[in-house]
Amino acid sequence: MNGRLGAVIVLQALVLTTAVPAAYAAGNQAGTQSIRSDQMRASKVIGSSVYDRQNTKIGSVQDLILDKSGRIDSVVVDVGSYLGVGGKDVAVPLTDIKTDNNRLTLNRTKAQLEQTASFQLEDRDTGAGQGPSPVTGGTVGSGGSNSSH
Repeated sequence: MNGRLGAVIVLQALVLTTAVPAAYAAGNQAGTQSIRSDQMRASKVIGSSVYDRQNTKIGSVQDLILDKSGRIDSVVVDVGSYLGVGGKDVAVPLTDIKTDNNRLTLNRTKAQLEQTASFQLEDRDTGAGQGPSPVTGGTVGSGGSNSSH
């Protein structure tokens, strides 16, 4: 029995040493996905400075607003603040933000943004913006966007 047990253990070891790499290779046949050159990471966009066409800093990205389909509807830019004091948040359509020379640019001046209506990231009356999902429910990526952008 001892010889049989040893043969079984060796056979199991052989199966494992050949099966595990084969399973690993089969699992990796699809390859590794990577960010494309035409994509941006949200974690890198939030907090980034925004510049006008004259290369003057006009604000920084505070947040990204998603619609019900999971697409970015607006970019919230903090303008006019100094060390986080005295400014306001404004929402601009994502399509207005361009990436030039590895930076975010907007074809508006700081003065123009300061004249834009303020954007509130939370609505105390409805609870919108306080949780990870819309107050009225919905599923990110489900379609049916009401966005006009």
